[in-house]
Amino acid sequence: MRGIIIGILLFLGTQVVAQSVIDREGWVVMPTDKAFDTLLDDLKTAVRDNKFGVVTQAGPTGAARNRGITIPNNRVVGVFNNVYAVRILEASVPAMIEAPIRFYLTEDETGAATLSYKTPSYVFAPYALDASADLMVAASELDAVFLTIATAAAR
Repeated sequence: MRGIIIGILLFLGTQVVAQSVIDREGWVVMPTDKAFDTLLDDLKTAVRDNKFGVVTQAGPTGAARNRGITIPNNRVVGVFNNVYAVRILEASVPAMIEAPIRFYLTEDETGAATLSYKTPSYVFAPYALDASADLMVAASELDAVFLTIATAAAR
């Protein structure tokens, strides 16, 4: 009996339960009925179609699997455009640390994926007082672009 309990505890220790990203201040959360890989592919296409680029990607799923740990698929995808990078730098050098803006893809227990992100205006707001006015103008423009990208990817 003791061996069974230890086995169950070890098994549970290597599983992570899928959780949903919830709406919170400054975030856009778009649940979909798409499979994770489909949503990831559609996001990359929408980014490219809007003349932005995928700058970074990170996710622990594959590395965890190699360690014998099962976790739901998730990926952080950093997206930006050099035109905006130059504008952000001209408006506020410290604000540039926030680029690229990240999309977050998560998989729930049904296998469906959710696309979420912090709005650029929310991300750049802490720098507004020490920046030129163009920082928040650019952030507002980025809000519209990121919503366009997310909507195209999630539909």
